Amino acid sequence: MSDTTSHDSDVSFIRALAELLNQNDLTELQVKRDYGENDSLNVRVSRAREVVQQIAMPQASAAPAAPTAPMAAAAPAAAATASDDPASHPGAVTSPMVGTAYLQAEPGTPAFVTPGAQVKEGDTVLIIEAMKTMNQIPAPRSGTVKRILVEDGSPVEFGAPLMIIE
Repeated sequence: MSDTTSHDSDVSFIRALAELLNQNDLTELQVKRDYGENDSLNVRVSRAREVVQQIAMPQASAAPAAPTAPMAAAAPAAAATASDDPASHPGAVTSPMVGTAYLQAEPGTPAFVTPGAQVKEGDTVLIIEAMKTMNQIPAPRSGTVKRILVEDGSPVEFGAPLMIIE
């Protein structure tokens, strides 16, 4: 079997597993497919029921002065709104696959985007490595990067929020 034919059949097989996962409301499916003595394919397809949030927040270097009473009352409400599920935010960019997120093309190079950066629809905003393949994740819309919700090199699940673009 040629590499292209093998690759095409593997992709079809993985898609069929993903459909099986969704149709039967499963959270994970793992299969080993043997082709020969030293040739096999190990596939694990999973989806997250609950998204674990890893939010990179800037660290304050010093505590601010005690706020006045109206500001103190508004701060918890603003914090609660800001910490609501980022996946439900209309500008959320979610992971199309399970893998490892990288914010830069290779170590030592600048990040694809930073908070406050302007992006155009289709611009690469990060890379997700899955099964030794680097997948460029494009911006689904033009706008400003408001928040980056993953750290460089962190694992991500399917559907996990990666960043907010408004």
